[in-house]
Amino acid sequence: MINYIEGRVVYKQDGCVVIENNQIGYEIYISNSTQNSLMYQNEMARLYTYMSVREDGITLYGFATREEKDMFLKLISVSGIGPKMAMGILSNISLVDLTSAIFKQDIKMLCTVKGLGKKTAERLLVELKDKVSTPKALETQDNINMSYVDEATDALVSLGVGKNEAYRLARENASQCATVEEIITKVLRGMGN
Repeated sequence: MINYIEGRVVYKQDGCVVIENNQIGYEIYISNSTQNSLMYQNEMARLYTYMSVREDGITLYGFATREEKDMFLKLISVSGIGPKMAMGILSNISLVDLTSAIFKQDIKMLCTVKGLGKKTAERLLVELKDKVSTPKALETQDNINMSYVDEATDALVSLGVGKNEAYRLARENASQCATVEEIITKVLRGMGN
């Protein structure tokens, strides 16, 4: 088992990076958050890895943090969730929001992930409920007004944003004191970049 790979970032694109170590280029599949942590080509990087061995090939999955790798391992332990789906979940929901969704049994948040059906999402919530500890970041999230998130979601949908994407964006941009208008403004500014 390869625990981590450290080397020079040779190439990166959506969902994949090539890291050179001892004149060997390792193609590693990564989540959006890990990709965002790898700022430049030719920089040195360390990715914690998981190696998937199947009949049709060997695939490496990489993570910027041990916490992200631990969550990945928990996700693939759920029946019906393979490495690709787990990476899809980690790419679409931040680690804090995912932990929060599991802890609070928020199926609506999980169903924002493309390809993750309601039954699999329910199974994930049931199987991981006792395996996820409450992070400190959840303490601040407890004060988020979910009715504001729902209103902001409806407003974003009326502006042409897909329902799942609208909910995810509204949830990510909500804060303790945020009004519906503030949430929408943050989302629209983020989409403009």
